[in-house]
Amino acid sequence: MFPDDIETLARAVIEAAAARGMMVAAAESCTGGLVCGALTGIAGSSTVVERGFVTYSNAAKADLLGVPMALIERHGAVSEPVARAMAEGALARSPAQVSVAVTGIAGPGGGSPDKPVGLVHFAAAGPAGLIHAGRRFGDIGREAVRLDSVRVALDLLLDRIGA
Repeated sequence: MFPDDIETLARAVIEAAAARGMMVAAAESCTGGLVCGALTGIAGSSTVVERGFVTYSNAAKADLLGVPMALIERHGAVSEPVARAMAEGALARSPAQVSVAVTGIAGPGGGSPDKPVGLVHFAAAGPAGLIHAGRRFGDIGREAVRLDSVRVALDLLLDRIGA
Protein backbone atom coordinates (compact mmCIF):
# COMPACT_ATOMS: atom_id res chain seq x y z
CA MET A 1 0.00 0.00 0.00
CA PHE A 2 2.82 2.44 0.89
CA PRO A 3 6.14 2.84 -0.93
CA ASP A 4 8.87 0.48 0.27
CA ASP A 5 10.85 3.22 2.05
CA ILE A 6 7.83 4.19 4.15
CA GLU A 7 7.16 0.55 5.00
CA THR A 8 10.81 0.18 6.05
CA LEU A 9 10.61 3.27 8.28
CA ALA A 10 7.32 2.11 9.81
CA ARG A 11 8.81 -1.29 10.56
CA ALA A 12 11.80 0.39 12.21
CA VAL A 13 9.46 2.45 14.42
CA ILE A 14 7.47 -0.63 15.43
CA GLU A 15 10.60 -2.66 16.20
CA ALA A 16 12.33 0.16 18.12
CA ALA A 17 9.28 1.00 20.20
CA ALA A 18 8.55 -2.67 20.92
CA ALA A 19 12.16 -3.25 22.00
CA ARG A 20 11.84 -0.36 24.47
CA GLY A 21 8.32 -1.19 25.64
CA MET A 22 6.96 2.10 24.33
CA MET A 23 3.56 2.97 22.92
CA VAL A 24 3.09 5.54 20.15
CA ALA A 25 0.35 8.06 19.37
CA ALA A 26 -0.02 10.26 16.30
CA ALA A 27 -1.87 13.57 15.92
CA GLU A 28 -2.47 14.18 12.24
CA SER A 29 -4.00 16.96 10.23
CA CYS A 30 -2.88 17.14 6.59
CA THR A 31 -1.86 13.47 6.56
CA GLY A 32 -5.35 12.41 7.62
CA GLY A 33 -4.26 9.22 9.35
CA LEU A 34 -1.55 8.11 6.93
CA VAL A 35 1.10 7.95 9.68
CA CYS A 36 -1.06 5.54 11.67
CA GLY A 37 -1.94 3.74 8.46
CA ALA A 38 1.73 3.15 7.71
CA LEU A 39 2.39 1.94 11.25
CA THR A 40 -0.63 -0.36 11.45
CA GLY A 41 0.30 -1.88 8.11
CA ILE A 42 3.14 -3.63 9.92
CA ALA A 43 2.40 -6.97 11.58
CA GLY A 44 2.78 -6.68 15.33
CA SER A 45 1.91 -2.98 15.38
CA SER A 46 -0.82 -3.56 17.97
CA THR A 47 1.89 -3.86 20.63
CA VAL A 48 3.10 -0.35 19.80
CA VAL A 49 0.38 1.82 18.24
CA GLU A 50 -1.78 3.11 21.07
CA ARG A 51 -3.98 5.53 19.11
CA GLY A 52 -4.22 8.09 16.39
CA PHE A 53 -5.98 11.44 16.35
CA VAL A 54 -7.12 12.75 12.97
CA THR A 55 -7.64 16.41 13.77
CA TYR A 56 -8.24 17.98 10.39
CA SER A 57 -10.31 20.90 11.67
CA ASN A 58 -9.31 23.52 14.22
CA ALA A 59 -12.21 22.41 16.41
CA ALA A 60 -10.89 18.83 16.40
CA LYS A 61 -7.43 20.05 17.41
CA ALA A 62 -9.00 21.87 20.35
CA ASP A 63 -11.54 19.18 21.32
CA LEU A 64 -9.43 16.06 20.94
CA LEU A 65 -5.93 17.33 21.73
CA GLY A 66 -6.58 20.34 23.94
CA VAL A 67 -4.88 22.80 21.61
CA PRO A 68 -6.02 26.24 22.79
CA MET A 69 -8.14 28.03 20.17
CA ALA A 70 -6.32 31.24 21.10
CA LEU A 71 -3.05 29.59 20.02
CA ILE A 72 -4.58 28.53 16.69
CA GLU A 73 -6.03 32.01 16.14
CA ARG A 74 -2.73 33.72 17.00
CA HIS A 75 -0.39 31.51 14.96
CA GLY A 76 -2.63 29.60 12.56
CA ALA A 77 -3.19 25.85 12.48
CA VAL A 78 -0.07 25.41 10.36
CA SER A 79 2.56 26.64 12.78
CA GLU A 80 5.27 25.48 15.13
CA PRO A 81 3.31 26.31 18.31
CA VAL A 82 0.27 24.35 17.13
CA ALA A 83 2.37 21.34 16.06
CA ARG A 84 4.02 21.34 19.48
CA ALA A 85 0.67 21.59 21.26
CA MET A 86 -0.69 18.74 19.15
CA ALA A 87 2.22 16.46 20.07
CA GLU A 88 1.91 17.35 23.74
CA GLY A 89 -1.86 16.86 23.60
CA ALA A 90 -1.49 13.41 22.08
CA LEU A 91 0.68 12.38 25.02
CA ALA A 92 -1.58 14.02 27.60
CA ARG A 93 -4.67 12.33 26.19
CA SER A 94 -3.27 8.84 25.78
CA PRO A 95 -1.08 6.39 27.69
CA ALA A 96 1.54 6.57 24.90
CA GLN A 97 5.12 7.55 25.78
CA VAL A 98 5.98 8.94 22.32
CA SER A 99 3.94 11.06 19.94
CA VAL A 100 4.22 12.80 16.62
CA ALA A 101 2.11 15.62 15.19
CA VAL A 102 1.70 16.79 11.60
CA THR A 103 -0.05 19.97 10.42
CA GLY A 104 0.39 21.51 7.01
CA ILE A 105 -0.93 22.64 3.66
CA ALA A 106 -0.90 19.78 1.18
CA GLY A 107 -2.60 21.75 -1.59
CA PRO A 108 -3.42 22.30 -4.27
CA GLY A 109 -5.14 25.32 -2.68
CA GLY A 110 -5.08 26.86 0.77
CA GLY A 111 -1.65 28.43 0.64
CA SER A 112 -0.68 32.06 1.15
CA PRO A 113 2.53 34.05 0.71
CA ASP A 114 3.38 33.46 4.39
CA LYS A 115 2.24 29.83 4.42
CA PRO A 116 2.61 28.38 0.94
CA VAL A 117 1.35 25.04 -0.31
CA GLY A 118 3.81 22.40 0.80
CA LEU A 119 4.56 23.97 4.21
CA VAL A 120 4.28 21.35 6.95
CA HIS A 121 5.11 21.61 10.65
CA PHE A 122 5.96 18.54 12.69
CA ALA A 123 6.53 17.97 16.37
CA ALA A 124 7.44 14.85 18.29
CA ALA A 125 7.44 14.30 22.02
CA GLY A 126 8.76 11.60 24.27
CA PRO A 127 11.10 10.89 27.17
CA ALA A 128 13.89 12.72 25.33
CA GLY A 129 11.77 15.89 25.16
CA LEU A 130 9.88 17.79 22.48
CA ILE A 131 11.30 18.62 19.06
CA HIS A 132 9.96 20.58 16.10
CA ALA A 133 10.72 20.40 12.41
CA GLY A 134 9.25 22.63 9.75
CA ARG A 135 9.54 21.67 6.11
CA ARG A 136 8.73 23.37 2.85
CA PHE A 137 8.30 20.61 0.36
CA GLY A 138 7.08 23.07 -2.22
CA ASP A 139 4.05 22.70 -4.45
CA ILE A 140 4.96 19.14 -5.46
CA GLY A 141 1.40 17.84 -5.47
CA ARG A 142 -0.94 16.83 -2.69
CA GLU A 143 -0.01 13.13 -2.62
CA ALA A 144 3.73 13.85 -2.63
CA VAL A 145 3.43 16.37 0.23
CA ARG A 146 1.43 13.88 2.28
CA LEU A 147 3.78 10.94 1.65
CA ASP A 148 6.87 13.05 2.33
CA SER A 149 5.19 14.17 5.55
CA VAL A 150 4.71 10.53 6.60
CA ARG A 151 8.44 9.95 6.03
CA VAL A 152 9.41 12.90 8.22
CA ALA A 153 6.91 11.91 10.93
CA LEU A 154 8.26 8.35 11.10
CA ASP A 155 11.85 9.66 11.27
CA LEU A 156 10.86 11.94 14.16
CA LEU A 157 9.23 9.03 16.00
CA LEU A 158 12.45 7.04 15.64
CA ASP A 159 14.39 9.98 17.03
CA ARG A 160 12.11 10.33 20.08
CA ILE A 161 12.07 6.56 20.68
CA GLY A 162 15.84 6.72 20.79
CA ALA A 163 16.54 4.41 17.88
